[in-house]
Amino acid sequence: MQKIKIDIVSDVVCPWCYIGKRRIEKAIDQLQGQFEFEVSYLPFELNSQVPKAGLDQKAYLANKFGGNDRFMQLTQHVTSVAATEGLQFDFNKQKVMPNTRDAHRIIWFAKQEGKQLAVKEAYMRAYFEEGVDLSKPENLISIAVACGLSEARVIALLNSDEGLEEVVTMEQLNQQRGVSGVPFYIINDQYGISGAQPTDSFIQALTQIGSEVETANACNVESKEC
Repeated sequence: MQKIKIDIVSDVVCPWCYIGKRRIEKAIDQLQGQFEFEVSYLPFELNSQVPKAGLDQKAYLANKFGGNDRFMQLTQHVTSVAATEGLQFDFNKQKVMPNTRDAHRIIWFAKQEGKQLAVKEAYMRAYFEEGVDLSKPENLISIAVACGLSEARVIALLNSDEGLEEVVTMEQLNQQRGVSGVPFYIINDQYGISGAQPTDSFIQALTQIGSEVETANACNVESKEC
């Protein structure tokens, strides 16, 4: 079965990244049986200037978006869109805008342990639906442990620089690739899809890319090379 590799550049506090996550998951589900998928997540920090202790979320986003009215308008819109994908965003529960570098380090580690998809989902659900403060190490740890990671290993990671160089290097590579906004999807290390596209658009793109790869790997009856 033809394999399609999908690297998803995203941040755990990006609402459109969570919406896009659901949409591409639905596309993958519908294409099961036609292709084999390998999905991984790459780091992106929307708010890298936020201090480690975090900031007041509403004040931060209102300033970023241009006022409280604009903040309310945008969050209500994205909450409405998320609901169509089965996600229950609640910006009233979330009080803190965190710095997400430590979360990305844990997600990097989780990939090595075969738990990356579960940890990524759990952090996004915690932030957008449950109002969990991801600036607090104890919350990052408890969520990771609930996904099957070793508590001792996660604590050791957070108390060190483990994964820092890898996360920064991946972020720099994505910048060199021209990724300036998220979500961004890198398919088979060759094709880029920007934004939380509708599920049907993902299905169409993945089917086309998978078919092109299959054709490229096929033997031509007139070829002397097979």
